[in-house]
Amino acid sequence: MRVRVIETSVDAVKTDALVVNLFEGVKKPGGATGAVDKALGGAIARLIAAGEIKGKLNEVALLHAGGALPAERVIVVGLGKQEELELDRVRQAAGTAARFARDKACRRLATIVHGAGAGGLEVGKAARAVVEGTLLGLYEPDAYKTAERKKPLEELALVEPLSPAGRGPGPEGAQGRDRARLRDLRRGARWGEIAAEATNEARALANEPANRLTPAGFAARARRTARRRGLGVSVLGPAQLRAGGFGGILGVGQGSAQTPRLVALRHGDRRARPDLALVGKGVTFDSGGISLKPQEHLEHMNADMAGAGAVLCAVEAIARLGLRLNLLALMPLAENMPSGTALRPGDVLKMLSGKTVEITTTDAEGRLLLADALAYARRQGARRIVDIATLTGACLIALGTGLAGVMGSDQGLVDRLVALGREAGDPAWPLPLVPDYKEQLASGVADLKNAGGRAAGAITAGLFLREFTDSTPWAHLDIAGTAWSDRGVPYAAKGATGFGVRILVALAEEVAGGK
Repeated sequence: MRVRVIETSVDAVKTDALVVNLFEGVKKPGGATGAVDKALGGAIARLIAAGEIKGKLNEVALLHAGGALPAERVIVVGLGKQEELELDRVRQAAGTAARFARDKACRRLATIVHGAGAGGLEVGKAARAVVEGTLLGLYEPDAYKTAERKKPLEELALVEPLSPAGRGPGPEGAQGRDRARLRDLRRGARWGEIAAEATNEARALANEPANRLTPAGFAARARRTARRRGLGVSVLGPAQLRAGGFGGILGVGQGSAQTPRLVALRHGDRRARPDLALVGKGVTFDSGGISLKPQEHLEHMNADMAGAGAVLCAVEAIARLGLRLNLLALMPLAENMPSGTALRPGDVLKMLSGKTVEITTTDAEGRLLLADALAYARRQGARRIVDIATLTGACLIALGTGLAGVMGSDQGLVDRLVALGREAGDPAWPLPLVPDYKEQLASGVADLKNAGGRAAGAITAGLFLREFTDSTPWAHLDIAGTAWSDRGVPYAAKGATGFGVRILVALAEEVAGGK
């Protein structure tokens, strides 16, 4: 889709559909919506008076312009209560309007920047949210459907209404503010476009069937991404993993005909110490191994590589944005299957770090992959490490499907991820790494067990990972509850969500600004 910013009067836009907004409880529309209402002879105000539209979040009304405007249709979308407006509500409204327009066979869509006027949001952030919401809302997991697909929107235009200063010479200061606003709007739209495209690609990866996306297939995609974006890339196969002592990655993958891989991508100065290392769990299918999972939802276990997908796509977005930092991205990849060669409960693995791990359940496999990758990131001298994984059902039980869990050894890093996630649309909630809970990982035959039982399962998984980071500042994002949606909503299709891409890009941008 082509995304552009146009500076013109809102009632002069020629398009298939023009999107304006309405706050809940407003009786007479103002601003850009008011200008469109005036051109339509008060049609929007009459809908409000008749109770046909109330401005509730994601509520939609359609009007045909009938020649009163260059736009053929006007879509009015609700933003909810003005005092409750936030960036994610802008994303929702934009996605709702875009899907509605597509279903009405529109090909070109123009929209005002929701929230950048009376809503009081910064124009750049509001523009970013509008573009993100539109592109995320239009994604459909239909790659393998043979029936006719929904025809895509071809263009999104963000309308920046001309101000009085923009129509004439005006005060020099006002013109400067207008130019700065327009610059911020364009920058935000570009950020939103790149971040949303990366998120949709992560969704597509996680939606891939396991017979289509194996560890080797994922590694091949990473190589293509590296070539496309000028990234450094290395892929360790089984022989290199054995020679290097990656016992965790090899252990998880030993039961499958699909052999494991470790993918490393580098952005920035490839010889320099990484300012940030991102690590993503990449289990391309998780049967549970010998500790076999129950049948329920087993068909979604192809998405157990959502963490690795988020890292791969975030790095591509970081490269497209040209962020100036030295970045290491690690994606340990394996398929967890039961067989005569599979890892067994009671086995002991020697990890890359040198520590030994007793296996109590083969369904706690993701942390074994991450442990080797975390140790590798530390060996590469990473200044800070963030891992992301569909790690524990316990986190889903604790926080539901709307929040990721975040924990770590560096409270400042944890706090930043919470703040960045709230703004980026990838919300996370902090969980404590309770020191006493480490006793649940005590083993009689090895340095530690790979699982600590049902109690505080998300936290004991975090405590396990911390054992492989030593003194390096580290944080862990558990996205088991947020990586997949079982129900479609007006602004997004069901399936993989791409959760984590935008929070990681936002973190990289912040690190690039301060190192």
